[in-house]
Amino acid sequence: MSTINLFSPITIGSVELSNRIVVAPMTRCRADAQHNPTELMVEYYAQRASSGLIITEGTGPSSNGMGYARTPGLYTSQQLSGWKKITEAVHKKGGKIFIQIMHVGRVAHPLNKASDAETVAPSAIAAEGVMFTDQQGLLTNTMPRALETSEIADVVAEYKRCALDAIAAGFDGVELHAANGYLPMQFMSSNSNHRTDRYGGSVENRVRFVLEVLEAMIEAIGADKIGIRISPAGDFNDMKDANPQETYSVLLKSLNSLNLAFVHSIRSRVLDVPQLVRDHYNGVSMINGGYDLASGNKAIADGLGDLVSFGSLYISNPNLVERFKEGKPLNAPNPDTFYTADAVGYTDYSF
Repeated sequence: MSTINLFSPITIGSVELSNRIVVAPMTRCRADAQHNPTELMVEYYAQRASSGLIITEGTGPSSNGMGYARTPGLYTSQQLSGWKKITEAVHKKGGKIFIQIMHVGRVAHPLNKASDAETVAPSAIAAEGVMFTDQQGLLTNTMPRALETSEIADVVAEYKRCALDAIAAGFDGVELHAANGYLPMQFMSSNSNHRTDRYGGSVENRVRFVLEVLEAMIEAIGADKIGIRISPAGDFNDMKDANPQETYSVLLKSLNSLNLAFVHSIRSRVLDVPQLVRDHYNGVSMINGGYDLASGNKAIADGLGDLVSFGSLYISNPNLVERFKEGKPLNAPNPDTFYTADAVGYTDYSF
């Protein structure tokens, strides 16, 4: 029987982690109106530095890639400087931190973007649902403009530059957000991608954008500093792929040759995602989706995952590693403060 558990060290790519407990990427909406990281964010991430790895909230690689209120970007010098304060604070406490690069694609409202920014997507198909804005509350997601084939290379270049800026800001690596209905998943999903060029139609064409983004980032910073997050069969943000098992089998097999640091997957109600990853991917698997100490340890012991990321438990328990080790009770999170603008429900949870 395996003696490896959540507290065992592990190396992902070129990064050595002290344990396998990961802070999952979670949008918390504490950046300022210009999408700059704030001092409050410095405190929040530093509080969670005892985790094996922190993956930041989704961060836009360009003004077009933004879509939510008060989420951070990494495409200006001021944003880079703000993130550098965060990485320095985490490293000072002995932690490791990756930034999650998130282009929202069609999941956006103009009120949450710069006035000259566009909402772009694989196809001109609006996502069903609403988007919160500070100015007018909940508003319907707007119709995106379909990217021209000639423009896709420019979007790929945005990801590449953002990866370079992430290393300049002191991050240990980056995670490509290809889950939860954002731009990479929009390319992969049959309901949001109706293209007839080399990026649409067949599964191989629909996963092409994701692979090109990864290859560009690998060229920039090396595969050993790059992970990817996926949510096969996930329906968040109006995703309805016709055959997710086929789509993600093709993607995962294609990832084997890239030698990434990890694949980070989200469990599904309708598909055994950890097993799907194990069946088709040969590298490090990070799993997410409602795990606790017991189920996380069991998943590792059973070989379904190498690391486990925790979301809401890390919102309310900044010292989750220590609480797990000592068998201490856990604070309950307050969903009413998940996306508010101040310290309440963000940095004031008890240690």
